[in-house]
Amino acid sequence: MRAHPAGALHGGVLPLSQDHPDRPADLNALHPAIWPLTAERVDGVLRVGGVDCRDLAREYGTPLYVLDEADVRARCRAYRDAFGPDTDIYYAAKANLTKSVLRWVVDEGLSVDVSTGGELSFALEAGVDPARIVMHGNNRSAGELETAVDAGVARIVIDNLADVDRLAAVAARHGVVQPVMVRVTVGVEAHTHEFIATAHEDQKFGLSLASGAAYDACAAAVASPSLRLVGLHSHIGSQIFDTAGFEVAAHRVVRLAVAVRDGLGCDVAELDLGGGLGIAYVPDDDPADIAEVAKQLRAIVQRECDAVGLPMPRLAVEPGRAIVGQSTVTLYEIGVVKDVDGLRTYVSVDGGMSDNIRAALYDATYTCGLASRSSAAAPILARVVGKHCEAGDIVVRDAWLPADVAAGDLLAVATTGAYCRSLASNYNALPRPAVVAVRDDEARLVVRRETIDDLLALDLG
Repeated sequence: MRAHPAGALHGGVLPLSQDHPDRPADLNALHPAIWPLTAERVDGVLRVGGVDCRDLAREYGTPLYVLDEADVRARCRAYRDAFGPDTDIYYAAKANLTKSVLRWVVDEGLSVDVSTGGELSFALEAGVDPARIVMHGNNRSAGELETAVDAGVARIVIDNLADVDRLAAVAARHGVVQPVMVRVTVGVEAHTHEFIATAHEDQKFGLSLASGAAYDACAAAVASPSLRLVGLHSHIGSQIFDTAGFEVAAHRVVRLAVAVRDGLGCDVAELDLGGGLGIAYVPDDDPADIAEVAKQLRAIVQRECDAVGLPMPRLAVEPGRAIVGQSTVTLYEIGVVKDVDGLRTYVSVDGGMSDNIRAALYDATYTCGLASRSSAAAPILARVVGKHCEAGDIVVRDAWLPADVAAGDLLAVATTGAYCRSLASNYNALPRPAVVAVRDDEARLVVRRETIDDLLALDLG
């Protein structure tokens, strides 16, 4: 199967077998909405960015994150084209934080969203202009606020009432007026997993609209001589496939903007709708076209503003997963293949929940396939598991693999570009994998593999 066309960011449904509707008719096919844009099979072997995955495994070892630079750049351009120059697009660095990725997104015209002092340090080290950085966080330390203000970040998002006084004091010491936004909890129940829904009332982020806390924070910011309220922020969750939740959120945030204008004499110039748009992990996932989403979001906000006589604010969005999620495959080497009394076949790989905790944390689903060869063997429904001492160490819960899958084969798990490495750990003293960027038939190590010596060096016992 050849590489996907450069602009093919959506669509492409693989045929399903007739005897089992969940089983693809061709296990060697690569679903274009799931695998990186440059992924292809050549003589049965998976290539990404023109590079043979067997060569990558030999040179860099496994597990290995293989990052398609062309894929990341193409999605940045798609967002930029969809929203146009009058929208600020902040890449959510938490999704995949490497200096290379940060440079790519800035090269393609995006800005950067950070949520800790550590993420801010990565952005500054990568050469990101502080004027293109917005900083979030529900519990930033005084030191983190000092660093952000001293660096001159464009926006700091107020997440709680205590933020106002602390940030005002920091800005005053630096002799600056810090632009701020207020994060509003709008009471929207996003249709997503509980742990990644962030706009309902009972959670740690933001200030409640219903209780009046959001308005109080706006009032405190307007009253401070060292702060300048420039906008409102709302983020309703992650892995969302439609704009219905955004419509409700926009309606409520625009009403708050009117209250701020009328009650505080402050025009809200910016409205940040956050991120959270979903991507395809399995064939049944149906992500929305970003151009259509941009059109709908703009129409929603314009309609709400027109209804109350409010000038259209400058919009901002914060994609993370939608920029990097599909860009990466994780390569594993298969070890033990175990048939458990005819109940299930377990395929064990040399990583697991330490390099991808999402399956255990969110019950996330993934697509995988053999990377080192093709196979004409009959499909079996297997479970791909890791090597950790946990029964919940599952990489792919239900995976169609060829019956001749064996130790030594390379397995590629698709769509691991968002949050897999960011959430990686050293559980069971496993070093975290390397990250290799591929482009135009070349590979470049961007994050080296940790070693046991690295881990031992941190323990001073």
